[in-house]
Amino acid sequence: MPLTLDELDSHLFKCADIIRDAVDSTDYKEYILPLVYYKTISDEFEKQYQENLDDYGEDYARRPKLFDTPVVPEGYLWEDLRAVSDNVDQALNEAFDALTEENPELQGLFRADYIDADALNDDRLGKLVEHLSKYDLDRENVPPDMLGEAYMDLVRHFAEEEGKSGGQFFTPPHIVQLCVRLVDEFEDGDTFHDPTVGSSGMLIEAAKYYREQGGNPSKLTFTGQEINPDIAAIAKMNLSIHALNGTIEREDSLSNPQFTNGDELERFDRVLANFPFSADWGKDDLQDDAYGRFDWHEKLPRADRGDYAFIMHMAEQLKDPKRGDDSGGKAAIVIPHGVLFRKHESRYREPMLENDMVEAIVGLPENLFQNNSIPSAILVLNTDKPAERENEVQFVHAADEAFYDELSNQNELTDEGVDRIVANVRDWTTEERVSRTVALEEIRENDYNLNIALYVDTTEPEEDIDVSAELGKLRELQTERDEIEARMDQHMEALNYE
Repeated sequence: MPLTLDELDSHLFKCADIIRDAVDSTDYKEYILPLVYYKTISDEFEKQYQENLDDYGEDYARRPKLFDTPVVPEGYLWEDLRAVSDNVDQALNEAFDALTEENPELQGLFRADYIDADALNDDRLGKLVEHLSKYDLDRENVPPDMLGEAYMDLVRHFAEEEGKSGGQFFTPPHIVQLCVRLVDEFEDGDTFHDPTVGSSGMLIEAAKYYREQGGNPSKLTFTGQEINPDIAAIAKMNLSIHALNGTIEREDSLSNPQFTNGDELERFDRVLANFPFSADWGKDDLQDDAYGRFDWHEKLPRADRGDYAFIMHMAEQLKDPKRGDDSGGKAAIVIPHGVLFRKHESRYREPMLENDMVEAIVGLPENLFQNNSIPSAILVLNTDKPAERENEVQFVHAADEAFYDELSNQNELTDEGVDRIVANVRDWTTEERVSRTVALEEIRENDYNLNIALYVDTTEPEEDIDVSAELGKLRELQTERDEIEARMDQHMEALNYE
């Protein structure tokens, strides 16, 4: 019988309990996620192999072209691993090596060395393998959509286990959903990119959203770049489990961009990103950038604050009719609030605004992320704004309690809050204390300061005072005081107090 998502989630979450205390919680993902991935590949391969055996016979059943899943080498099926009781760590390492050798496209996915983890002994690893053996994870028993969702739930679970450090590779789901919906209107053939891809949550959500809208995600292309090799491996597995077309490359997007066309960056229909806030970047080495990314001003952003370096990089990655592309590109970028108003950075806001790239700015509540509690915002760029929106910016103040729930350790945008933000941006709405459409001329007059409070009155209105009612309350209080004083006088007289 096919599993439900709740059953699958519960099953996978228990993997962490098996190796708890044997490895640091920050390493759970490195040892468990590859095994889950291997199990799904092995189960699907075995099912297809049996079908091929019936159809083509033993001599042809293993031909790679007959499979739409990675080929598992002989001797390395999941049941073969399950049969190992001694030196399980060595057997797992060999299995991953053999799988990669048989399927070169998996190069770089499996980075865990089970031998290095001393506390992961035969008993622990045997229990982990045996636990994962409980269910078949082939596509018939677990549809790819459900497996992908469970895999993302597992990634989120590990991020929560890690606490603050987990926020480096995982963006909370409601923020991801909001970013995707702020740049929607996808079409077959569209290309999506995330230059700080983490575990690829932004790309996965874009594919999910397109499917929910009636589209076919297999007709989209997803790419990303990630500096951390272990997290890049998770992103690759994530795309594979979701059966999405795309590539994840490892390296720093600023100092060594991997998606290029000659002396230009590759340009995309959509860019989605949550870059590391105010991080150091290689300013000194990029003074004369080969791709001309950092030319918004003669002075580059500070070496210890790379926010605008990332923004300029992503702006360069957007398709743009002014550069000969057949369409424009949109980006939704999570930013720290300081990007909107820091005085010395007005030199970067000016060209961004004067080139009419800024479509919307959405201010978010504080404490939405595991790794920081500072207020953030979403910057929406569009290189081909519709005529009716030219030289205007939509501001949305979504930082008050109407947009989020206060949880025990952080805040979370509500579904209703996300819907309301999206509606305000789509419809170019002016809503009291929430949103306003602002002309570029007004922003110029404010020296290109994009602080939302300059354009949307976010103060709570003072309550209207009913003078006659207040006077009535005062008279009642005065009457009550007179009565109390009269009683006190009687008591004082009875006790012969002067």
